[in-house]
Amino acid sequence: VIMRRWLLPESIEDILPLEARRIERLRRALLDEFVLHGYELVMPPLLEYVESLLTGSGHDMDLRTFKLVDQLSGRTMGIRADITPQVARIDAHLLNRKGVARLCYCGSVLHTLPSGLTATREPLQVGAEIYGHVGIEADVEVIRLLAQALEIAGVKTSRIDLGHVGVFRALSARGGLEAELEQELFAVLQAKDMPDLRELVVNVAEPVRSALLALPECYGGMEVLQRALKLLPGDVEIVQAVQDLEKLAAELADLPVSFDLADLRGYHYHSGVAFAAYCTGHPGAIALGGRYDKVGKAFGRGRPATGFSMDLRELSQLAEEPALPRAILAPAGGDSGLRKAVAELRAGGNVVIEALPGHEGTWGEVGCDRRLVLRSGKWIAEKIQGEV
Repeated sequence: VIMRRWLLPESIEDILPLEARRIERLRRALLDEFVLHGYELVMPPLLEYVESLLTGSGHDMDLRTFKLVDQLSGRTMGIRADITPQVARIDAHLLNRKGVARLCYCGSVLHTLPSGLTATREPLQVGAEIYGHVGIEADVEVIRLLAQALEIAGVKTSRIDLGHVGVFRALSARGGLEAELEQELFAVLQAKDMPDLRELVVNVAEPVRSALLALPECYGGMEVLQRALKLLPGDVEIVQAVQDLEKLAAELADLPVSFDLADLRGYHYHSGVAFAAYCTGHPGAIALGGRYDKVGKAFGRGRPATGFSMDLRELSQLAEEPALPRAILAPAGGDSGLRKAVAELRAGGNVVIEALPGHEGTWGEVGCDRRLVLRSGKWIAEKIQGEV
């Protein structure tokens, strides 16, 4: 059998020049925008000991994480599947600030399995987080920043679904649900699988049984919140969660906000408001976020936290296609006059490529449409006629 050494593992791909340019252009634009809002860039490591990497992130993240043995310590390390817990660790232990910290990041993560049929196992995760503020103002800020990021990418946001994991947590606690049943309910509610949901809640006592069956119906516009108050028990936690969503919606009235109380993605480490952004031309959520106040506590320093993340590779595929970069072909070597002319062109943002000898007829492949020629003692960029 001939080994095809150029083949990559399943759901792992190279990023070729045109896509890489689009992704990098978008990465710079988003991080620059985050910095203008006061978010500081951090770069966590690709590898950590699993005890740190998976702290507070839940069982699902454990299954998504590649693991290996550290040859120096003999301990098990993991390749990060999510950067958010790492940023929470940085806030809790390295920055150790008393006040609000705004942090942003962008880097590769690795998943043991792809999230969908066409998904990559190596997303490029970009996100922004606020630590140290418990009020709804922080949730408003990160959702508005997310909307701004999608606008910068040229992506039309169709809706931003708001939910609150406090509703399901309150129902689970009131019903005394065992961990295994809670996990199964989480899965069927996420899939809005009503037949399986009815089967799972057969032995759950009222009013929790009816409330769990009603959760998938709590989906849509502002009317959903009033429906939730009628269909769900009047527990303090549930009423508070609905009121939080009402306040949030009022602050985001200019955005395409809707509600989905059965959307429990990130349930294992979210602690309050959660949200998902959707856009035209993409089947699933393009960005996810929410509150995760308990993750910092798992690192020994409880700090209120909220933020969002998205896959930059996915986002770039939906973004507007940038124009191909055109280049100027310059003679190789040359005197100081030529070198000065090339330096000035590059300083002005022009791509200038030196014509290495012996490659005539191939420079069009790299986008050369002009050539530097010496006219009356001056180097001039002239349009190339024919093949170059």
